[in-house]
Amino acid sequence: QVQLVESGGGLVQAGGSLRLSCTASGRTFSSYIMGWFRQFPGKEREFVAAIAWNGGSMSYADSVKGRFTMSRDNAKNMVYLQMNSLKSEDTAVYYCAADTTTRIGISRAQRSYDYWGQGTQVTVSS
Repeated sequence: QVQLVESGGGLVQAGGSLRLSCTASGRTFSSYIMGWFRQFPGKEREFVAAIAWNGGSMSYADSVKGRFTMSRDNAKNMVYLQMNSLKSEDTAVYYCAADTTTRIGISRAQRSYDYWGQGTQVTVSS
């Protein structure tokens, strides 16, 4: 069983920055692919970013590429999402997710992620 807890959401002005954190339980955290997704009101969750087990490769949605950076600290069982140059359209609930299946490559599909946090609200005011 893996438990994920997000933190760091809040209200920020457009152009500002926030850093989301996700704390994970589980003895084999360092073997998981970790991802961030977001959900707009009335919409399906969408992929934001993901990082390989060793941080050696990452994947980003086109909408956040160049503005968001994902990282991980396996010694602390934590992943982060640094969000810069925030826009009003980034307003959403952000979810941390864990893909515990051993696979080649990073999946952007929700169905690949088997554990999810409760989400943290990010609101960007224009």
